[in-house]
Amino acid sequence: MAQSRTAFQLLLDIDQRCRSLAAGLPLQETRQQGWGGIGFRMGERHYVAPMGEVDEILHEPRCAVLPGAKAWVCGIANLRGRLLPIMDLCAFFGHELSPLRKQRRVLVIDFQGVFVGLLIDEVLGMQHFSERSLMPEPGHDSEARVAPYIQGRFVREQVWQVFSPRALVQSPDFMDVAV
Repeated sequence: MAQSRTAFQLLLDIDQRCRSLAAGLPLQETRQQGWGGIGFRMGERHYVAPMGEVDEILHEPRCAVLPGAKAWVCGIANLRGRLLPIMDLCAFFGHELSPLRKQRRVLVIDFQGVFVGLLIDEVLGMQHFSERSLMPEPGHDSEARVAPYIQGRFVREQVWQVFSPRALVQSPDFMDVAV
C-alpha cells in the first residue's frame, strides 16, 4: 500500500510539473476591421475604389468611336456580347491619360442599370487598410472636380483617396455624354 501511494504521489508530481511548463492559450486579441479596395492611379494621384463597386478589371479594349460624343467618351467595346461604353476617366476630370498603354486598365462598373468601363492609367492591385484609419474628409489635395466622388482617404506611404464609382455613375455630369 505504501508503494501505491508513492506511485500516486509520483503521478501527481509529474502532473504538476507538466502543468507548470505547459504553454498557455493565446491571448484573445480583437481583430481590427479591415477595409479593402482596388487601388488605381490617375495621373500622379492614387485612388482606391471600394471592393463592391468594381465588377471587373480589363485591359484596354479596342473601341468603336461614337460620333457626337464628348471627348472623354472613348467609344464602345464588346464585352462577351454585351456593349460596354468606355469612358476616359482622366479626360473627364481634365487630366491627360498616361502615354504608357500597357499599364492602362478599364474598371467595369455595373450599377443600377448603368454598365460602363472607366479607363484609368494603372491598377495598383488590392489595397487593404484598417477601417479606423479612414479619414472622412477628402483632404486639401483633392481637386474640385473629383471631390464629389471622394468618400475619404487613407494615408499609407502616400495618400489614397477613396473614390466611389457608384457616385460617379449617378452623376448627371457623367451621364451627359452627348456634345
